[in-house]
Amino acid sequence: MTTTDTGERRLTARQAQLLDQLEELFLAEGFARFTLEDLAVRLHCSKTTLYALADSKEQLAVRVVRHFFRRATEAVEARTAGEGDPARRVTAYLEAVARALTPASRAFHRDLEAFPPARAVYEHNTAVAAQRVSALIAEGVAAGRFREVHAALVADTVTTLMLRIGRGDTARATGLDDAAAYRELAALLLHGISR
Repeated sequence: MTTTDTGERRLTARQAQLLDQLEELFLAEGFARFTLEDLAVRLHCSKTTLYALADSKEQLAVRVVRHFFRRATEAVEARTAGEGDPARRVTAYLEAVARALTPASRAFHRDLEAFPPARAVYEHNTAVAAQRVSALIAEGVAAGRFREVHAALVADTVTTLMLRIGRGDTARATGLDDAAAYRELAALLLHGISR
């Protein structure tokens, strides 16, 4: 059985399993300190097997970060799709983002921040999430559930806070973990735009 990873070459079941294991490892411990040899030992595979996923450790890190965000996006969208009420959809979306990011350790965020190609993946996904929040708000305005707001400004504000949450700035400034910060963001946003 094969699967695809973001439209790239087909993966074997073993390669898909390795990507999942790498994701779990990187989320828990970060990725910068590992060599390919370290990863091969931890995952009980050969370096050749890892080279089949990416041509270098750096490319492997980026691939795993993309894999994480693709799966997180699928989970967030699945959770959001079940809500019909615009206010509950915004809350469900932000809470699902919080849930998806919960496994990401400080080490993972620190390594994302320090490695520009991985940081670019994070920032792209954050921008997409903010656009999604903007669209959800626009739907709520159209349905009469939210007051008229400047959706782009709201999305920009949400993006800024999402980036701060992801970098750990919000935790350092407030003591809130990421999940709690996203719940507070959802509450703040809904109280600010509700009729």
